[in-house]
Amino acid sequence: MIVFGGLRTVWVLVMFDLPTDNAEARRHYTKFRQALLEDGFLMMQYSVYARHCASDENADVHVKRVKQALPPDGEIRVARITDKQFARMELFYGKCRRPMDAPPDQLILL
Repeated sequence: MIVFGGLRTVWVLVMFDLPTDNAEARRHYTKFRQALLEDGFLMMQYSVYARHCASDENADVHVKRVKQALPPDGEIRVARITDKQFARMELFYGKCRRPMDAPPDQLILL
């Protein structure tokens, strides 16, 4: 029996700092961002995207796709955390309060 969740499923976090100082750099930025969205990543913040993966092997596939979409300049960091660690993430807001985003749907097979 396969049970997803907890320590078996993985979140891939992509954090990047890409230049946008000229038209070509902005084109590379847009192309990279679009590749992330097409691969199922969700924007958590500006320049921080996350994707839920059913296993570490599945995460390997998506990390490989991130590498294939790398623009020529800039810095990109990729981190993997378990679903349990992701659920323990704390959000802090400044003076302006807003409701929390609903968590993404997850697949649970029993």
